[in-house]
Amino acid sequence: MGDIGTSRGPSHRPFGARVKAFVALTKPRIIELLLITTVPVMFLAEQGVPDLRLVLLTCVGGYLSAGGANALNMYIDRDIDALMDRTSQRPLVTGMVSPRECLAFGIGLAVVSTLLFGLTVNWLSAWLALGALLFYVIVYTMILKRRTSQNIVWGGIAGCLPVLIGWSSVTNSMSWAPVILFLVMFFWTPPHYWPLSMKVKDDYARVGVPMLPVIASNKVVARQIVIYSWVMVVVSLLLTPLGYTGWFYLVVAAVAGGMWLWEAHGLQNRAKAEVTGAKLKEMRLFHWSITYVSVLFLAVAVDPFLR
Repeated sequence: MGDIGTSRGPSHRPFGARVKAFVALTKPRIIELLLITTVPVMFLAEQGVPDLRLVLLTCVGGYLSAGGANALNMYIDRDIDALMDRTSQRPLVTGMVSPRECLAFGIGLAVVSTLLFGLTVNWLSAWLALGALLFYVIVYTMILKRRTSQNIVWGGIAGCLPVLIGWSSVTNSMSWAPVILFLVMFFWTPPHYWPLSMKVKDDYARVGVPMLPVIASNKVVARQIVIYSWVMVVVSLLLTPLGYTGWFYLVVAAVAGGMWLWEAHGLQNRAKAEVTGAKLKEMRLFHWSITYVSVLFLAVAVDPFLR
Protein backbone atom coordinates (compact mmCIF):
# COMPACT_ATOMS: atom_id res chain seq x y z
CA MET A 1 0.00 0.00 0.00
CA GLY A 2 1.69 3.21 -1.13
CA ASP A 3 1.64 6.56 0.61
CA ILE A 4 -1.19 8.09 -1.35
CA GLY A 5 -1.84 11.80 -1.08
CA THR A 6 1.58 12.98 0.12
CA SER A 7 2.42 15.27 -2.82
CA ARG A 8 1.37 18.50 -1.11
CA GLY A 9 4.03 20.40 0.76
CA PRO A 10 3.42 22.18 4.09
CA SER A 11 3.09 25.55 2.32
CA HIS A 12 0.05 24.24 0.45
CA ARG A 13 -1.68 23.07 3.63
CA PRO A 14 -3.11 26.09 5.51
CA PHE A 15 -3.46 25.74 9.28
CA GLY A 16 -7.25 26.11 9.34
CA ALA A 17 -7.71 23.55 6.60
CA ARG A 18 -5.35 21.21 8.40
CA VAL A 19 -7.37 21.45 11.61
CA LYS A 20 -10.56 20.67 9.67
CA ALA A 21 -8.79 17.73 8.05
CA PHE A 22 -7.76 16.21 11.38
CA VAL A 23 -11.32 16.62 12.65
CA ALA A 24 -12.54 14.92 9.45
CA LEU A 25 -10.28 11.95 10.24
CA THR A 26 -12.45 11.23 13.27
CA LYS A 27 -15.66 11.04 11.14
CA PRO A 28 -17.74 13.30 13.45
CA ARG A 29 -21.10 12.45 11.88
CA ILE A 30 -20.63 8.75 12.59
CA ILE A 31 -19.54 9.49 16.16
CA GLU A 32 -22.72 11.52 16.73
CA LEU A 33 -24.65 8.30 16.16
CA LEU A 34 -22.44 6.42 18.62
CA LEU A 35 -23.06 9.03 21.32
CA ILE A 36 -26.81 8.85 20.65
CA THR A 37 -26.64 5.21 21.76
CA THR A 38 -24.33 5.88 24.72
CA VAL A 39 -25.90 8.71 26.70
CA PRO A 40 -29.50 7.40 26.87
CA VAL A 41 -28.23 4.11 28.28
CA MET A 42 -26.61 6.11 31.07
CA PHE A 43 -30.06 7.49 31.96
CA LEU A 44 -31.48 3.95 31.94
CA ALA A 45 -28.66 2.66 34.13
CA GLU A 46 -29.15 5.52 36.61
CA GLN A 47 -32.98 5.33 36.35
CA GLY A 48 -32.85 9.10 36.17
CA VAL A 49 -30.32 11.82 35.47
CA PRO A 50 -26.75 10.54 35.72
CA ASP A 51 -23.88 12.63 37.03
CA LEU A 52 -23.40 15.25 34.29
CA ARG A 53 -19.62 15.30 34.78
CA LEU A 54 -19.64 11.55 34.18
CA VAL A 55 -21.74 12.03 31.04
CA LEU A 56 -19.29 14.63 29.73
CA LEU A 57 -16.24 12.47 30.44
CA THR A 58 -17.89 9.44 28.83
CA CYS A 59 -18.80 11.45 25.73
CA VAL A 60 -15.31 12.93 25.40
CA GLY A 61 -13.69 9.55 25.95
CA GLY A 62 -16.07 7.92 23.51
CA TYR A 63 -15.42 10.58 20.87
CA LEU A 64 -11.66 10.25 21.19
CA SER A 65 -11.78 6.45 21.08
CA ALA A 66 -14.10 6.27 18.07
CA GLY A 67 -12.16 9.09 16.41
CA GLY A 68 -8.95 7.14 16.82
CA ALA A 69 -10.56 4.06 15.31
CA ASN A 70 -11.84 6.07 12.35
CA ALA A 71 -8.45 7.70 11.74
CA LEU A 72 -6.72 4.31 11.76
CA ASN A 73 -9.42 3.00 9.41
CA MET A 74 -8.60 5.81 6.96
CA TYR A 75 -4.89 5.05 7.26
CA ILE A 76 -5.44 1.39 6.35
CA ASP A 77 -8.00 2.11 3.60
CA ARG A 78 -6.17 5.03 1.97
CA ASP A 79 -5.46 2.97 -1.15
CA ILE A 80 -9.09 2.17 -1.91
CA ASP A 81 -10.37 5.54 -0.64
CA ALA A 82 -8.46 7.17 -3.50
CA LEU A 83 -10.36 5.06 -6.03
CA MET A 84 -13.90 5.47 -4.65
CA ASP A 85 -16.04 8.49 -5.49
CA ARG A 86 -17.60 8.47 -2.01
CA THR A 87 -14.23 8.78 -0.25
CA SER A 88 -12.16 10.72 -2.78
CA GLN A 89 -12.09 13.88 -0.63
CA ARG A 90 -10.85 12.28 2.56
CA PRO A 91 -7.79 14.01 4.08
CA LEU A 92 -5.25 11.34 3.18
CA VAL A 93 -6.45 11.22 -0.41
CA THR A 94 -6.26 14.98 -0.88
CA GLY A 95 -2.87 15.15 0.84
CA MET A 96 -4.06 17.50 3.57
CA VAL A 97 -2.81 14.93 6.13
CA SER A 98 0.07 12.55 5.52
CA PRO A 99 -0.25 8.81 6.25
CA ARG A 100 2.39 9.09 8.98
CA GLU A 101 0.50 11.95 10.65
CA CYS A 102 -2.76 10.02 10.42
CA LEU A 103 -1.22 6.91 11.99
CA ALA A 104 0.29 8.90 14.86
CA PHE A 105 -2.97 10.79 15.35
CA GLY A 106 -5.04 7.60 15.51
CA ILE A 107 -2.70 5.86 17.94
CA GLY A 108 -2.50 9.00 20.07
CA LEU A 109 -6.28 9.23 20.34
CA ALA A 110 -6.46 5.53 21.28
CA VAL A 111 -3.97 5.99 24.11
CA VAL A 112 -5.50 9.23 25.41
CA SER A 113 -9.06 7.89 25.30
CA THR A 114 -8.15 4.69 27.14
CA LEU A 115 -6.35 6.61 29.90
CA LEU A 116 -9.16 9.17 30.13
CA PHE A 117 -11.76 6.43 30.58
CA GLY A 118 -9.66 4.46 33.04
CA LEU A 119 -8.59 7.38 35.23
CA THR A 120 -11.84 9.40 35.25
CA VAL A 121 -14.68 6.92 34.58
CA ASN A 122 -13.65 3.32 35.31
CA TRP A 123 -11.39 0.68 33.82
CA LEU A 124 -14.25 -1.56 32.64
CA SER A 125 -15.39 1.25 30.34
CA ALA A 126 -11.78 1.85 29.29
CA TRP A 127 -11.26 -1.77 28.21
CA LEU A 128 -14.61 -1.84 26.42
CA ALA A 129 -13.71 1.32 24.49
CA LEU A 130 -10.27 -0.01 23.61
CA GLY A 131 -11.83 -3.32 22.60
CA ALA A 132 -14.25 -1.53 20.27
CA LEU A 133 -11.37 0.38 18.69
CA LEU A 134 -9.23 -2.72 18.16
CA PHE A 135 -12.18 -4.72 16.84
CA TYR A 136 -13.03 -2.03 14.28
CA VAL A 137 -9.45 -1.54 13.14
CA ILE A 138 -8.17 -5.11 13.19
CA VAL A 139 -11.16 -7.43 12.82
CA TYR A 140 -13.33 -5.29 10.52
CA THR A 141 -10.92 -3.08 8.55
CA MET A 142 -7.89 -5.37 8.28
CA ILE A 143 -9.49 -8.84 8.23
CA LEU A 144 -13.16 -8.85 7.23
CA LYS A 145 -13.81 -5.84 5.00
CA ARG A 146 -11.96 -7.01 1.90
CA ARG A 147 -12.58 -10.74 2.37
CA THR A 148 -16.25 -11.47 3.06
CA SER A 149 -19.72 -10.15 2.35
CA GLN A 150 -20.44 -10.66 6.04
CA ASN A 151 -17.97 -7.88 6.82
CA ILE A 152 -20.51 -5.37 8.08
CA VAL A 153 -22.45 -8.01 10.04
CA TRP A 154 -19.57 -8.96 12.32
CA GLY A 155 -17.57 -5.77 11.94
CA GLY A 156 -20.60 -3.90 13.21
CA ILE A 157 -19.96 -5.30 16.70
CA ALA A 158 -17.57 -2.40 17.26
CA GLY A 159 -20.44 0.05 16.78
CA CYS A 160 -22.57 -1.84 19.29
CA LEU A 161 -20.11 -1.56 22.18
CA PRO A 162 -20.92 2.10 23.06
CA VAL A 163 -24.17 0.77 24.51
CA LEU A 164 -22.20 -1.36 26.95
CA ILE A 165 -19.84 1.55 27.66
CA GLY A 166 -22.77 3.81 28.55
CA TRP A 167 -24.05 1.29 31.07
CA SER A 168 -20.67 0.40 32.55
CA SER A 169 -19.70 4.06 32.97
CA VAL A 170 -22.58 4.44 35.45
CA THR A 171 -22.63 1.04 37.13
CA ASN A 172 -19.08 -0.32 36.59
CA SER A 173 -20.84 -3.61 35.81
CA MET A 174 -22.95 -5.37 33.16
CA SER A 175 -26.62 -6.35 32.99
CA TRP A 176 -29.09 -7.86 30.54
CA ALA A 177 -30.49 -4.41 29.65
CA PRO A 178 -27.37 -3.20 27.81
CA VAL A 179 -26.91 -6.65 26.29
CA ILE A 180 -30.39 -6.43 24.76
CA LEU A 181 -29.65 -2.96 23.39
CA PHE A 182 -26.30 -4.26 22.12
CA LEU A 183 -28.23 -6.91 20.18
CA VAL A 184 -30.63 -4.28 18.83
CA MET A 185 -27.66 -2.40 17.41
CA PHE A 186 -26.09 -5.63 16.13
CA PHE A 187 -29.18 -6.49 14.09
CA TRP A 188 -29.69 -2.82 13.15
CA THR A 189 -26.27 -2.37 11.54
CA PRO A 190 -26.62 -4.57 8.40
CA PRO A 191 -30.06 -3.24 7.32
CA HIS A 192 -28.78 0.27 8.09
CA TYR A 193 -25.65 -0.07 5.96
CA TRP A 194 -26.74 -2.38 3.14
CA PRO A 195 -29.11 0.19 1.56
CA LEU A 196 -26.19 2.64 1.36
CA SER A 197 -24.05 -0.15 -0.08
CA MET A 198 -26.74 -0.76 -2.70
CA LYS A 199 -26.51 2.90 -3.68
CA VAL A 200 -22.70 2.92 -4.03
CA LYS A 201 -22.08 -0.71 -4.95
CA ASP A 202 -20.19 0.30 -8.11
CA ASP A 203 -17.66 2.05 -5.88
CA TYR A 204 -17.15 -1.08 -3.79
CA ALA A 205 -17.02 -3.30 -6.87
CA ARG A 206 -14.32 -1.09 -8.41
CA VAL A 207 -11.99 -1.64 -5.45
CA GLY A 208 -12.86 -5.30 -4.85
CA VAL A 209 -14.63 -4.89 -1.50
CA PRO A 210 -17.29 -7.66 -1.39
CA MET A 211 -20.14 -5.78 0.29
CA LEU A 212 -23.27 -7.92 0.00
CA PRO A 213 -24.89 -5.76 -2.73
CA VAL A 214 -21.76 -6.21 -4.85
CA ILE A 215 -21.99 -10.00 -4.96
CA ALA A 216 -25.75 -10.54 -4.57
CA SER A 217 -28.87 -9.31 -6.38
CA ASN A 218 -31.06 -6.57 -4.96
CA LYS A 219 -33.69 -9.21 -4.19
CA VAL A 220 -31.27 -11.22 -2.07
CA VAL A 221 -30.02 -8.12 -0.24
CA ALA A 222 -33.56 -6.87 0.41
CA ARG A 223 -34.57 -10.28 1.79
CA GLN A 224 -31.62 -10.19 4.19
CA ILE A 225 -32.58 -6.66 5.21
CA VAL A 226 -36.11 -7.80 6.04
CA ILE A 227 -34.87 -10.77 8.09
CA TYR A 228 -32.47 -8.67 10.15
CA SER A 229 -35.14 -5.98 10.55
CA TRP A 230 -37.68 -8.37 12.04
CA VAL A 231 -35.16 -9.79 14.49
CA MET A 232 -34.08 -6.27 15.47
CA VAL A 233 -37.64 -5.11 16.18
CA VAL A 234 -38.50 -8.23 18.19
CA VAL A 235 -35.34 -7.89 20.29
CA SER A 236 -36.05 -4.20 20.90
CA LEU A 237 -39.39 -5.12 22.50
CA LEU A 238 -37.80 -7.40 25.12
CA LEU A 239 -36.73 -4.61 27.48
CA THR A 240 -40.24 -4.01 28.82
CA PRO A 241 -41.35 -7.60 29.59
CA LEU A 242 -37.99 -8.13 31.30
CA GLY A 243 -38.71 -5.15 33.55
CA TYR A 244 -36.08 -2.67 32.39
CA THR A 245 -38.47 -0.21 30.74
CA GLY A 246 -42.14 0.74 30.99
CA TRP A 247 -45.07 1.49 28.73
CA PHE A 248 -43.55 4.59 27.08
CA TYR A 249 -40.54 2.79 25.68
CA LEU A 250 -42.68 -0.14 24.56
CA VAL A 251 -45.08 2.11 22.61
CA VAL A 252 -42.25 4.04 20.95
CA ALA A 253 -40.32 0.85 20.09
CA ALA A 254 -43.44 -0.76 18.61
CA VAL A 255 -44.44 2.25 16.51
CA ALA A 256 -40.92 3.04 15.31
CA GLY A 257 -40.27 -0.64 14.63
CA GLY A 258 -43.51 -0.91 12.67
CA MET A 259 -42.48 2.04 10.50
CA TRP A 260 -39.07 0.44 9.95
CA LEU A 261 -40.66 -2.83 8.84
CA TRP A 262 -42.97 -0.94 6.48
CA GLU A 263 -39.94 0.66 4.80
CA ALA A 264 -37.98 -2.62 4.74
CA HIS A 265 -40.82 -4.55 3.12
CA GLY A 266 -41.36 -1.68 0.68
CA LEU A 267 -37.75 -1.97 -0.41
CA GLN A 268 -38.12 -5.73 -0.75
CA ASN A 269 -41.26 -5.35 -2.87
CA ARG A 270 -39.49 -2.91 -5.20
CA ALA A 271 -36.50 -5.24 -5.44
CA LYS A 272 -38.79 -8.20 -6.24
CA ALA A 273 -40.37 -6.13 -9.00
CA GLU A 274 -36.83 -5.60 -10.33
CA VAL A 275 -37.05 -1.85 -9.90
CA THR A 276 -33.62 -0.24 -10.34
CA GLY A 277 -32.02 3.17 -10.22
CA ALA A 278 -33.64 6.06 -8.37
CA LYS A 279 -37.00 4.27 -8.26
CA LEU A 280 -35.57 1.58 -5.97
CA LYS A 281 -35.46 4.26 -3.23
CA GLU A 282 -33.01 2.27 -1.14
CA MET A 283 -31.81 5.40 0.66
CA ARG A 284 -35.24 5.90 2.23
CA LEU A 285 -34.51 3.01 4.58
CA PHE A 286 -30.97 4.26 5.21
CA HIS A 287 -32.21 7.69 6.29
CA TRP A 288 -35.07 6.21 8.33
CA SER A 289 -32.61 3.89 10.09
CA ILE A 290 -30.83 6.90 11.59
CA THR A 291 -34.13 8.42 12.69
CA TYR A 292 -35.22 5.07 14.13
CA VAL A 293 -32.19 4.58 16.34
CA SER A 294 -32.37 8.21 17.52
CA VAL A 295 -36.05 7.88 18.46
CA LEU A 296 -35.58 4.48 20.10
CA PHE A 297 -32.72 5.62 22.32
CA LEU A 298 -34.48 8.86 23.16
CA ALA A 299 -37.29 6.67 24.49
CA VAL A 300 -34.69 4.73 26.51
CA ALA A 301 -33.62 8.01 28.16
CA VAL A 302 -37.13 9.36 28.77
CA ASP A 303 -38.76 6.15 29.99
CA PRO A 304 -37.27 6.16 33.54
CA PHE A 305 -39.02 9.48 34.25
CA LEU A 306 -42.45 8.07 33.34
CA ARG A 307 -42.42 4.92 35.44
